[in-house]
Amino acid sequence: MLKKQTVWLLTMLSLVVVLSVYYITAEPTKNNHVANIAEEEQNVESNDEGTNTTITQVSKDEVFEEIRLQKMDERSQKLEELQQMAGSNELSAAEKSAAKDEMQRIQQIADKEKLVESLIVSNLGYEDALVQVEDDEVLVTVKGMEPTKANANEIIKIVKKEIGSSFVSVAYDNNNDEETK
Repeated sequence: MLKKQTVWLLTMLSLVVVLSVYYITAEPTKNNHVANIAEEEQNVESNDEGTNTTITQVSKDEVFEEIRLQKMDERSQKLEELQQMAGSNELSAAEKSAAKDEMQRIQQIADKEKLVESLIVSNLGYEDALVQVEDDEVLVTVKGMEPTKANANEIIKIVKKEIGSSFVSVAYDNNNDEETK
């Protein structure tokens, strides 16, 4: 069991190093959350069986990869802390079990985010999708075709089916230089 944990820890540390080198050598971009870079917002409140939805139009450069890398870094650090807690001799069995449960929960969230991203891209025809789960809120940002209520509702249905969140925000990244209204 200890060898598996050591291999896992070394793998995660290697991943963090590779991502750090990539992040440092990559072309500098603004380190802002998608919600902070929205220049124009088209807020359309829509209720889909009690779900609160906000549609936002984003007209900045693509930041999906940067956000994914940042999210992976944060999760890797949290998983490393939890791994140390789970392997600690100073904690009770209940605390170790709670740390392992939290590790599994973090991994499940990451897996669900990837699944929803791939479903949105494959089923709805968007170029790319970014799904971020924070507590009971899910922010979905898609790149590609024009935003519509029907597309937003389809995204909400996918999120509810796979993640089960009650609050979903959908943002559209049009990734062009034209002003959208």
